[in-house]
Amino acid sequence: MRTRLVGPAEITRIVIGWGAFVVLLLIHPLLEAPAPVATLIIALVGIVAVILFCAFGVVKQAEALAHRLGDPYGSLVLTLSIVLIEVVLIAAVMLGPGEHATIARDSVMAVSMIILNLVIGLCLLVGGLRHGALRHNRVGTSAYLTMLIVLSVLAFGLPAAIGTDGAYTTGQEIPIVLLTLAVYAFFLYQQMGSRAVDFTEPDAAASDLSAPDAATHTPIGDVLREHRREIITRLVLLVVTVVPIVLLSHDMAALLDDGLGRLGAPPALAGLLIAAIVFLPESITSVRAALGGDAQRVSNLCHGALVSTVGLTIPAVLVIGMVTGQTVILAETPADMLLLGATLVLSVATFAAKKTTAMHGAAHLVMFAAYVVVLFS
Repeated sequence: MRTRLVGPAEITRIVIGWGAFVVLLLIHPLLEAPAPVATLIIALVGIVAVILFCAFGVVKQAEALAHRLGDPYGSLVLTLSIVLIEVVLIAAVMLGPGEHATIARDSVMAVSMIILNLVIGLCLLVGGLRHGALRHNRVGTSAYLTMLIVLSVLAFGLPAAIGTDGAYTTGQEIPIVLLTLAVYAFFLYQQMGSRAVDFTEPDAAASDLSAPDAATHTPIGDVLREHRREIITRLVLLVVTVVPIVLLSHDMAALLDDGLGRLGAPPALAGLLIAAIVFLPESITSVRAALGGDAQRVSNLCHGALVSTVGLTIPAVLVIGMVTGQTVILAETPADMLLLGATLVLSVATFAAKKTTAMHGAAHLVMFAAYVVVLFS
């Protein structure tokens, strides 16, 4: 019996998501400052409600694709769908009016703290409490963390050390862009090719390695041929459902800035909240994977998302900066650099063990709490 891929629920989510975006455009003049506080609250609550409704649709399609394609391919689909849209929107902001010298730095830092500490911490906590301990594929997680250390140094460390006022010079930007893209492309080539087994659950990896044809076995091609219609349909549904989530998240930036400004909250808090909402579908999927005991899927979703975010965002903004003549400030503040460095060290320590526990999750959540303290300092 053929499974119905596009049902009333999928159509409803798409209509409501895009409809809310259109309504927001139409009523935008009513929301411009100084709009009444009650109006801002109603608009924000409505936007968040729509985002949550659409997010569960994204999770449904992502989990179906992950089941059909297997990891790392299934997780990669959701990761790249969200990250590519995020990169395009950051680029659109930079190409628009005004100065946005630190938008890439602030966005990537917020995403880093959310993914590495909040989401992973929550996943390890709930997964550890339910299962006692979670096994992951140490080769795959080590590859992710290796990439994150290298990309973080290129993105945030070197500009502070060799840049001018926290920004690379034009002569420095070109090799940094080439190095970042080259190492990210090689990582994807390995992840989707000969080293795909490193990003599967430990039991699956062990069984694949024991097979005599493990070195040449590429089942993904057979899966794509056999289930082409389902895969293409679910990909389209995922993208069409996730786009309004990201658009609504960024359209509410002005509302958050206005509302938080009246409350006296730090400006960076708006960026943190927007980043959290943009990656909400991935966060929900990760927590569900942790509850199911799939620790490697958590790593594929979280670490993979951050590797793609840094690997694509930094080259994009540097190229735009070179073309438009804008200054792109990437060097982080000392406090944020300390937190990012400590988070990477903590991540290496956490995933160096064969199994992770709820204690590891609690430690990551404390690091995220420290980041929030810094935001308000």
